[in-house]
Amino acid sequence: MILAATLTLLLAVGSSQGRHYGKEIGALSSLQHGVRGRLYAVDSRTLFLQDFHYDGVGPAAYFYVGTSKSPSASGATRLRDERGGAGPLRKYRGEGITLSLPEGKTLKDFNWFSVWCDDYSVNFGSVDIPRGLEYPKPVKVGALRGVHGVSSDPIVVVDAQTLLIPNFSYDGEAPDAKFWVGRGDKPSPEGIRIPDENGKETPLRKYDKKTIVLTLPGELTVFDIGHFGVWCEAFTVDFGHVVLPRAALAAAPPSLRMLGVSPQSKLNCEVLHDDLAFEVRWAIAGDSIVLQLVAKLEDGEYMSFGISGDAEHTQMVGGDVTVAWVNKSTLKGYAVDYYLDAKSQCAGSHGSCPDENIAPNTNSVRLLNAALVNGYSIVTYQRPLRAADRLDRRVRTDAPQPVLWAVGPRNERDEVSYHTHFTEGDRLIEFGRAPLWNCPMPEGEDGVQPTAPSADNAPSVPTALEEEAVAIKPNPVPTPRPVAREAAWEIPGIACYEPADGVLYAQMGPTGGKQGYSAITGHVGWGISWYINGLLIPEITVVRGKKYTFVVEGGSDPAEPARFHPFYITDDPVGGYYHKSDAEKQNVRIFAGVRRTRSGELIPSGVGRLCNWTPDSEGPSADEFPSFGAYQRSLTLVCEEGNPGVVTWIPDKNTPDTVYYQCFTHRHLGWKIHVVDECDETEAQESRVVESVALPSDLVGEESIQR
Repeated sequence: MILAATLTLLLAVGSSQGRHYGKEIGALSSLQHGVRGRLYAVDSRTLFLQDFHYDGVGPAAYFYVGTSKSPSASGATRLRDERGGAGPLRKYRGEGITLSLPEGKTLKDFNWFSVWCDDYSVNFGSVDIPRGLEYPKPVKVGALRGVHGVSSDPIVVVDAQTLLIPNFSYDGEAPDAKFWVGRGDKPSPEGIRIPDENGKETPLRKYDKKTIVLTLPGELTVFDIGHFGVWCEAFTVDFGHVVLPRAALAAAPPSLRMLGVSPQSKLNCEVLHDDLAFEVRWAIAGDSIVLQLVAKLEDGEYMSFGISGDAEHTQMVGGDVTVAWVNKSTLKGYAVDYYLDAKSQCAGSHGSCPDENIAPNTNSVRLLNAALVNGYSIVTYQRPLRAADRLDRRVRTDAPQPVLWAVGPRNERDEVSYHTHFTEGDRLIEFGRAPLWNCPMPEGEDGVQPTAPSADNAPSVPTALEEEAVAIKPNPVPTPRPVAREAAWEIPGIACYEPADGVLYAQMGPTGGKQGYSAITGHVGWGISWYINGLLIPEITVVRGKKYTFVVEGGSDPAEPARFHPFYITDDPVGGYYHKSDAEKQNVRIFAGVRRTRSGELIPSGVGRLCNWTPDSEGPSADEFPSFGAYQRSLTLVCEEGNPGVVTWIPDKNTPDTVYYQCFTHRHLGWKIHVVDECDETEAQESRVVESVALPSDLVGEESIQR
């Protein structure tokens, strides 16, 4: 059923009421040629220039940063433009652009930023970079801990839309678990699901200490949410979550998407070497190309890919390649522009050398992202399609083009040493083709075209960002999917004449595999369900006018939602009243297990210590038992400290013939109660003995209401 309520997440973030661009450095002085704009630090090496204007008339204007006290040619370093180009600046009309500092440099190395004219040594507009600038950095928050084996190391907020979940584990046994975010400190159905690391919103599979990267959808950012976790959507269960503290997140960098750098919807992919799982993925983005290299590398190895030195055949000498790797100790990524002058290590400016070793300001490669995931080194970078300098080869988009690649060790200078694997024969790639995925599908999910992962930020021509509020509706809560009927265990019902004193014990336990809850009800369970007098969701028959006492042991701590199961009786076959919308609640009647506060709110009263019928961890699975009786004998009742709760109920003439015992906070944990007018106890043939236990005087009371 679709939720009536909606979750409105307003993107009012950053130092003002507008978008979050990073740490503001200041406004450019407007000195010449209409230069104006506002400069932000995105991270230690990335700048964002908001609302940038320049008339394009200056003969040799470039972006510069410098180490002198004020803008000058002394101590100045030229930056490539937002497209990776090295030519004079074009005309800008209020655009937002991102710029990168040279490899190995950070904002702490410079004192100013300027639009500077080389021909006339004139400052067209500049801003000082403050000493001790605290630029945005990734933020580490808490670790996941919860039920169903959910755990992780502390989560890293890489940027405002990217979460790194190190060593994530989950047993995969629940039917509808999703990555989940929402407002406030605790999960609820009003949150929204987050696609997994493959961009899918299907129920999560099993994870075993896997490091994954997740991207928040659309324009949603970490500034709009208060928590992240794993949530069972169909059963409204929190499997584990972490709070995202707003104060700490203020230091997180903006995402490239927030700065006008949009991900491509689909990618190209080609396998370069099967044994190394070496792949190249790419997308054309305006005047540039974004590439991603993925390979299983040993520590100290590099991977390289680029354009052949010959226009017709694959040839190493004269080639223009990017050498990439991820440092496995620091997890820092590298993407370096190389020119292959000869089949040898770099010696001075000869051999296989970084472009910067040959001529200054010739590195045409811009690192976008890097990660080490499940042993795979993943490096994403951008370069211009055209040759930016004499050491570059252009990337053709109109015809196939010979390429070359290699894998091998790095030397003590972190430069290419030699190659252990390399291109054999001619290898041609058509970079301008329609998106085509010629690589194995991730996780064996065949037949689905992959979408670009968060690392594949393929830039388009940047435009000024509009400041607007976006409303995001929560996902509809799905009904658990019907399951194929297996032969259900025969579980005896609790007849109208038993127990004689009307006392029943409600505890938690496992769903019993394919022959248990799902086979009995036709719905998938999420791993636990009610046990009444030691029986898995038995059908109960009660008599109108007779008093029944349910001793409830379903958990008493609402701070642990997955271990908190208040008992109540209702005409609703689904349960989970707490998470229903106001409109849905209007159609539900509750007969026992709640009380009304002075404000009119219904709160559960069927709350007590947690007792679990627990299977033997060393024993066979539930599916291997031929009967429930055999399975029941393998279970052990384990109870926490504390007292049980009590729910008393007297069904009357207004009680429907069929009602349900359920969990107040979760869906589909209980089953049917049949209500009859009379019971012929003379026909009672007791098939089992249920011990009658006298309740302590302090637990006896009329705690429930009829509604």
